[in-house]
Amino acid sequence: MAATLMHRGPDDAGLWSDSAAGVCLGFRRLAIMDRTDSGHQPMLSPSQRYVTVINGEIYNFEELRRELEVSGLAPLWRGRSDTEVLVACFDAWGVKATIRECVGMFAIAVWDRQQRTLMLIRDRIGEKPLYFGRVRGMWLFGSELKALVAHPAFERTIDPDSVATYMRLGYIPAPQTIYLGVKKLRPGCMVTLDLTVKEEAEHCYWSALEIASESRRVFQSDQDAIDEAAALISNAVSQQRVADRPVGALLSGGIDSSSVVALMQAQESSPTKTFSIGFHEKSFDEARFARQVARHFGTDHTELYATAADAKAVIPLLPEIYDEPFADTSQIPTYLVARLARTAVAVVLTGDGGDELLGGYPRYSMGSRLWGAIGRIPLQRRAVAADLLQKLAPASLDRMFARALPHNEISGVRGIRPAQKISKFVRVLKSNDLADFYFQLLSPWAAPQLLAPGLRSYRVPDSGANWSAPSVFEDFMLRDLMGYLPDDILVKTDRAAMAVGLETRMPLLDHRFAEFTLRLPLSMKTRGGVSKWLLRQVLARHIPNAMVDRPKMGFGVPIGAWLRGPLRTWASDLVASERNQADQFLDRLALTHMLDDHLAGVCDSSQPLWTALMFLAWTRRSQAGLRP
Repeated sequence: MAATLMHRGPDDAGLWSDSAAGVCLGFRRLAIMDRTDSGHQPMLSPSQRYVTVINGEIYNFEELRRELEVSGLAPLWRGRSDTEVLVACFDAWGVKATIRECVGMFAIAVWDRQQRTLMLIRDRIGEKPLYFGRVRGMWLFGSELKALVAHPAFERTIDPDSVATYMRLGYIPAPQTIYLGVKKLRPGCMVTLDLTVKEEAEHCYWSALEIASESRRVFQSDQDAIDEAAALISNAVSQQRVADRPVGALLSGGIDSSSVVALMQAQESSPTKTFSIGFHEKSFDEARFARQVARHFGTDHTELYATAADAKAVIPLLPEIYDEPFADTSQIPTYLVARLARTAVAVVLTGDGGDELLGGYPRYSMGSRLWGAIGRIPLQRRAVAADLLQKLAPASLDRMFARALPHNEISGVRGIRPAQKISKFVRVLKSNDLADFYFQLLSPWAAPQLLAPGLRSYRVPDSGANWSAPSVFEDFMLRDLMGYLPDDILVKTDRAAMAVGLETRMPLLDHRFAEFTLRLPLSMKTRGGVSKWLLRQVLARHIPNAMVDRPKMGFGVPIGAWLRGPLRTWASDLVASERNQADQFLDRLALTHMLDDHLAGVCDSSQPLWTALMFLAWTRRSQAGLRP
């Protein structure tokens, strides 16, 4: 099981077992801090009570170490790793009290030899993954699903509910996984496993929902808020720069990554190593903006222009990298830029989290306006209007809305048809409540049941964000922070980077900064139609606004054009491939028609197509019984 995770930990391996108790812990190490044997895991606490493995970093370990020393509770230190400090804190304060004091990204397993229980713990935001499940009377856990699949007793039984959720969202949210009987531990939670019973006891030690429900902060002036934000981010950058290996940064040239690089370079005497990826298709290319920012800060900048050939080479790796169906197309450039960075550094800082914490996605304001327009209309009346639109033929809808919702032709290829846009609007009209409305907007697929007729009805995931939000804008932000961010964005980044042995660190997701933003009034996040207002003010101290003031591009790829071009044969062969377990869930004929229309340029169905193609690619690999 541990050997399957060698890519996450190429530097060292360790095992600890207690055959009488029926416990074995395995570990693969990516040595970032204290690369000597004193950082070897699994690690026993000084009292020998706790045996621990940790994936990730405790950024404030030096502060915790000093606190132990001042209180007289410090052991005789053997080295200078964060793990050694962590297990000493377990002895001094207990596991639960220690975790509340930790600042970091982590997935931790702790075997308590006294209580004979295993505790699994995940960081507050969900930067590091942790899977667990009970298989034939045994508890199995690991950082990736492939570790569990490697166990001889593991049964690969696909969960139909997870497939339905995946078809709707393009990812599988926690606690679900693609397999029955296996869960993802939710962010900010810990679970205690008793080896003699089937049930687990879950306890959440941190809740974004609870913090967001508190009263909003009042500042004497905007400047006070800007100063505090700058100090919090700067401190997070300072702690996350600490490593015994080279550290760089991923730079897109946007607000978030530029802010991180600005504060990194302000703390370093030599040029920060920065990395970006670009595309020859101008509408997708951010590399030119990253180049300008890098030049302004004087970083040691490296860029790669990705082609369809690069994507074609990466695609066969995706089912193995992600272990379960995953359809965020930016998984491709994320892997490519991680591989590029790994040639020079072992750690990179990224700008992830700024959109969710400070209102960067356009859907926040768009959703606010749309729900404001339709939310007051009784559901029954909205449903009648939706049914009328649904009865019209696609060709009629195309004619009726040709001017209002144009195809946006590019090089003779039509974009999303008016009928497709109206189909999504029909779903939105039928939203039962704000939660359903949110997931209808988030879904890339208008009607996944057309390709998955045997699936059960899709259920809105329980994001826990059932609160009386001050606004639709803030409701959407919190749902993203608790769901889309850890289940899509952070999954994409972690798996892509760790596949090449690269550690990613995210200063904007330091939980102290997250708590600060959750308590901010909305006016600090969006003002005068400008998103991420507060972060822009912090960045303005380091760079002219004009250099980063542009519409949000995202980190997309021209997958629609690639599917019509260099990826055409791959996509067609996959759809026409031999029958397998995917046919329980996909209507191959309907999928073939969708692909044909896309290839002919009748419409752009790249998002639902990619979702289906990634499911087909995953099931092909899974059925073949391949083990990583």
